[in-house]
Amino acid sequence: MEHLLKHFFSKTIGCLDFDAGTADDIRHDDYSPFIKILFIEAGAEVMVDFREYRLEQDALFFIKDGQWYKFSGKGTLLYYNRDFYCVQIHDKEVACDGLLYNNVYEIPVVYLDEETSRQTRHLIQEIKLEAVNEESNMEEMIRIFLKQLIIRSTRMWKKAHDLADSGIAQEVEFIRKFSQLVEAHYTTHHNVADYANLLNITPKALSKRISRHSSKSPNDIIKERIILEAKRLLIHTDLSVKEIGYKLGYEDPAYFVRLFTNQVDASPLLFRKKYAEGEKVQ
Repeated sequence: MEHLLKHFFSKTIGCLDFDAGTADDIRHDDYSPFIKILFIEAGAEVMVDFREYRLEQDALFFIKDGQWYKFSGKGTLLYYNRDFYCVQIHDKEVACDGLLYNNVYEIPVVYLDEETSRQTRHLIQEIKLEAVNEESNMEEMIRIFLKQLIIRSTRMWKKAHDLADSGIAQEVEFIRKFSQLVEAHYTTHHNVADYANLLNITPKALSKRISRHSSKSPNDIIKERIILEAKRLLIHTDLSVKEIGYKLGYEDPAYFVRLFTNQVDASPLLFRKKYAEGEKVQ
């Protein structure tokens, strides 16, 4: 399992090749603080935050810091911290909180045909070569190749989601902004009115704009983010249900349990038990 890791003061980027025999050795906790790009070949299985993918073609997954993931198969994991890429000035679509890392559609996955897979492999190889050559301006060259990969992937993702129309793109940008606000405030802001206030519009106007290009309502999106974090904490920590509720901003444990149960069709303790026993959970 080839592993390249470069540090530039507070900036870090790594590149890790894996195959079916070594994929299980890539522990979630080791890379959780990093932003990740997963290139994985056809035939693999990937799970990101309880959503499963069985790949019939090569693909790229864009995984934010803190997201839970598991995979089997062959590919490459690129990972970097925010100091390496995100402090740079980028177009908002290709920033570290751009379209591939903040949207309300689903976990961003870009499926690759033969040509785009070849281009992706080439860019990853260029990053590897720069990392071992120790030439001048190495850090900037690696960042350039990384940005190329993100730009190409953003273009493919937009095409797959029919976002070429400028009017649609504008609405999607609004949805992305809403999703960023949810990500920043979901532990303290639980109601649609809270976010409407942050966006300086009415709750009705917010619901109308979101519903144009999403099958989910603003309330659905808020609650799903809260429940996702609850699931992560139930599975990856030893916190009690009461402690998790407090962490997510719920002073009344009974209310939090009802909310979780209504959303998941299982109580928090039953969800934790099922996962511990190896049952598939969603």
